Amino acid sequence: MTTFTDAATDYLAPLGTDDVRRRAWAAFEQVGLPTTSDEVWRYAPLADFSLDRFTPVSVPRLVATSEFAQRLAARGALVVRVVDGFLEDGPELEGVRVESLDDERSLDGQSRLTRYAGDAFALLNATFAPSTIVVRVAPGVHVERPIVVLNVTNSSTSFPRLHVEVGRGANATVVEYLEGGEDALVVPLTEYHVGENASLQVVTYQRLAPSAWHVGRSTGFLERDARLRQAVVGVGAHYDRSRNDAEMRASGASNELRTTYLGAGEQVHDFRTHQFHVAPRTQSTLLAKGAVADRSRSIYTGLIEIEKGAKRTDARQTNRNLLLSPSAHADSVPNLEIRENDVVCAHASSVGPLDEMQRWYLESRGVERADAERLMIQGFFNEMMVALPDDVALLIESDVNAALSVVEVHA
Repeated sequence: MTTFTDAATDYLAPLGTDDVRRRAWAAFEQVGLPTTSDEVWRYAPLADFSLDRFTPVSVPRLVATSEFAQRLAARGALVVRVVDGFLEDGPELEGVRVESLDDERSLDGQSRLTRYAGDAFALLNATFAPSTIVVRVAPGVHVERPIVVLNVTNSSTSFPRLHVEVGRGANATVVEYLEGGEDALVVPLTEYHVGENASLQVVTYQRLAPSAWHVGRSTGFLERDARLRQAVVGVGAHYDRSRNDAEMRASGASNELRTTYLGAGEQVHDFRTHQFHVAPRTQSTLLAKGAVADRSRSIYTGLIEIEKGAKRTDARQTNRNLLLSPSAHADSVPNLEIRENDVVCAHASSVGPLDEMQRWYLESRGVERADAERLMIQGFFNEMMVALPDDVALLIESDVNAALSVVEVHA
């Protein structure tokens, strides 16, 4: 039987000895896959994971996108199509440039291998991503409708890598949608650079097949008075790991992050966040809300880190979890690491079932129990859905409600 290492050797054979992909693979071999003894992976179902079940691909497998993807694309000013990590075409829009680059640098200026040293899956992305797909919004440009990135996995593996750069004073919305991934490993690596006084709104909707393994990571780099608003919604995949970081690097930078997850069956949703305040007078707000049913699990681990000198920082994180079954489980681990006194910081978390009094209230007014429970769950998620951009909010909310409609609630 061919192992993943054998397939990787064949994949890398045509490359030069000093090619960055070879160096990334060597770094991965040195680091190795994580284990549950690693603190950041201790809740992950790694006993079920075998890299040898997957094979890196050098040519995308083209298959028609779903009806939902087509409806989402129709709402975009620009559609970037990515198949198995490959840019399908280079669309054009005035003030926006999309290209595929063979670049080894992170958007913070350092080498990708340095930036993600020690992160096994990021190193796999550095090895097998076909290229870096770059979306650049020119300074001063305001893109009225969303830039839609359709990210489809049709093969055994997909390692998409996306850089979004928003120039000084520019404004844009990016909606990244992930689908497909039957029995596949999907490892996206995304970075955002938001220039001075620029604004970027990002929606990531993960709707992969129930058998997929999704290990995604994103990092936002925010300059002076930059604003980054993120919404991350996870519905699909057997194991859905999403790490979302933001670095407030200059005064006035602001990050708002909302993460939402719905678990059913044996799913595991593993969300991690890191809000890093380097400069004074910066702000971050995090709200993570999720519901788990059947035997599914969720893990939220968040860190607010405030560097010495980041005075007048205001940083807050909140995690709320609904348990829809006695067999479901949620872990919540908020953390603070503060090296400055003149700051405002807060964190909160809760885990529990649907409120009995609220359910009784609805039932006392003639609402059937099943309908009452559905309304309560939809109300729980409503705070997250209304924050989505108007162009796509109703479409995504309808799709999430469809997923909710088949979830069984057991008091």
